[in-house]
Amino acid sequence: MPQAEDAVEHRALVELARKGDTVAFTELLDGALGRLDGAARLIVRDPDLAHDAVQDACIRAWRDLPGLRDPDKFDGWLHRLTVNACLDQLRRRRRRPIEVDIAPIDVPAPRDPTGDLADRLALDAALERLSPAHRAVVVMHYYLGMPLPEAAATLGIPVGTAKSRLHYALIEMRVQVTGDVAPRDRVPGGQLA
Repeated sequence: MPQAEDAVEHRALVELARKGDTVAFTELLDGALGRLDGAARLIVRDPDLAHDAVQDACIRAWRDLPGLRDPDKFDGWLHRLTVNACLDQLRRRRRRPIEVDIAPIDVPAPRDPTGDLADRLALDAALERLSPAHRAVVVMHYYLGMPLPEAAATLGIPVGTAKSRLHYALIEMRVQVTGDVAPRDRVPGGQLA
């Protein structure tokens, strides 16, 4: 039953932080900063802007935490603040050339490191060409592992809009990676092949 105990402890930390306990707030952020920074880097495509966005989100979280109605929704709320801060950064710095360093992924030793690197670079380039709104859905769903309804709620958009953005983002990425301009044939059940 460690998960139930962790949830109770997490809720207690949120409650303490809501009352102004900076130590509790710091402990909550310590567990989330790595994920937030990784997601922000993928959305804004610039390490410095990502750092600024995460910092803005943390400041907003501290300022607005007393108004959080459900302490159990803290993590989703913090993700939403981070995504919104990323989108704010992008609106402020339109048309700025951006480079991103991709953090290494912990995976078993690949059989072909050159092929894996080429695949990763192709995916990175395809992700970079997406609009920030589409990129945010892809990052939240695939990088953060959020189900689409949760990602939609975090972004403050309807689930259908999140599904549509994800669908069109994946099509665009597939075109960029494979060079196919025609969509793939559908398989039974309506899913793309």
